[in-house]
Amino acid sequence: MGSGKHRWKISIYRSNSTTSKLDTRSSKPPNEFICPISGSLMADPVIVSTGQTFERACVTACKNLGFTPTLNDGSVPDFSMVIPNLALKTSIFNWANVSLSSPPKPLELADALKLLESTPAAAEKLTAEGGGVESGELIRRVGESPGPNLFQHADSELSRRQTRFDSGESLSGSFTGTPLVLATRPSCYSSCSSSSEFELSESGTCEDDVYVARLRSTHVYEQEEGLVALRRTTRSSVESRVSLCTPRLLSSLRCLISSKYTDIQVNSVAVLVNLSLENVNKVRIVRAGFVPPLVDVLRGRSPEAQEHACGALFSLALDDGNKTAIGVLGALQPLFHMMMRSESERARHDAALSLYHLSLVQSNRLKLVKFGSVQLLLGMVKSGQMPGCALLILCNLGACNEGRAAMLDAGAVEFLIELLRKGEFDSESTQESCVAALCALSHGGGLRFRGLAKVAGAMDVLKDVVENNSRERAKEKARRVLEMLKAKEEEEEEVDWEKVLESGFQSRPITRPGGQSCSNSTDF
Repeated sequence: MGSGKHRWKISIYRSNSTTSKLDTRSSKPPNEFICPISGSLMADPVIVSTGQTFERACVTACKNLGFTPTLNDGSVPDFSMVIPNLALKTSIFNWANVSLSSPPKPLELADALKLLESTPAAAEKLTAEGGGVESGELIRRVGESPGPNLFQHADSELSRRQTRFDSGESLSGSFTGTPLVLATRPSCYSSCSSSSEFELSESGTCEDDVYVARLRSTHVYEQEEGLVALRRTTRSSVESRVSLCTPRLLSSLRCLISSKYTDIQVNSVAVLVNLSLENVNKVRIVRAGFVPPLVDVLRGRSPEAQEHACGALFSLALDDGNKTAIGVLGALQPLFHMMMRSESERARHDAALSLYHLSLVQSNRLKLVKFGSVQLLLGMVKSGQMPGCALLILCNLGACNEGRAAMLDAGAVEFLIELLRKGEFDSESTQESCVAALCALSHGGGLRFRGLAKVAGAMDVLKDVVENNSRERAKEKARRVLEMLKAKEEEEEEVDWEKVLESGFQSRPITRPGGQSCSNSTDF
């Protein structure tokens, strides 16, 4: 029978994959266990950006020498990103154990370089780079000057991350890469490629009953052991993320998110982030009741758990079917607090992404406006704290009457025009967001907006955007506001805008046809 621990290990790596059907008595390893570069059994396999798997030392040697091999199938690998292939590594060592072969040892960098020398293309590269020096000297140089760091996500993600940053660290450049609206993965899930690019062996998947038994154990160490294994599996395998997202496992996982043990809470929320990456799981997770415990985590004291909770809510908010439910269940204010106050850059990013997607829904816009988010977002822009992100959320809020009115009351028109006039932006995308916010405020050609825009000198500033901005979308939005201002200027009789604004126009009653009275709003 064996001990319980032994049975657990056997169950975790049980697989119906090709490797499990092989004749384990054979001393010849399966082809997928062989490194395409070294031609030997891999001990530390890693996946590169293009999906192939190699021995880590071979990848390191190729990167350090600037050499990219052409494989037998004619493909050329991309070594820019690397992650450990834990599933394949487990299969290799299990095969070695069952077949009574010696476990493979990691290839040394010097040995990898010697292997590369035997390849004609690599030898030519070595000669060119080495300037005629002996190979031993090249090996020494490569060993002393390692190349760029390899990203070991699956390992590093299971350890504690630094959550404090130097006070002088700039936050304004957080979204200078991919535009916020296009992001589809939480920052805490920092995989080198999209989930569809992983082609791992099925040895990384297993039945959910094995995990459920561990998660429901009365022993804390067994719960943590199960969570760590589940986290590894769901991080690297698309199939496991789909097959393991069962009602039983979700129920067990939800209970652990509220655990008083920090490590269990952190790992359980991290598992949820991994499961939420697949579109088919997003609505299922919200309906399983995960939003309230995630909100509690945001209000808790564990920075790493909060970081993962922000990532989970962002991932879940990508599905339109979840947006309203997440807002109703009380996630908006805690997310806003995380965006403004968290010491973790990843938590701030994912909280901002969550709020951006959640504010695409009218009901959530109204909630954000009611608790005073407009003034806080404008304050973030003024202080240079994630201005691009804050402006994009303001653009969404400006899509409703209540949001526009709150922005006008807070002096957004004068502030945004002055911001464009100064031109002090961290990126062109932030400048475009500033123009987009003005465009949202101008929706419907509200009389109050036109008055504020004219007094602030919007015409000249927007003309400058049309003439000098390199982004066509920013130019188009600026033209739209200009056309609205010019069209209304031709239709209206001359008005003393300064006098209108000073006379308390905001609270001035307007009489509609039929004698009905109302207070001023953005549109008339």
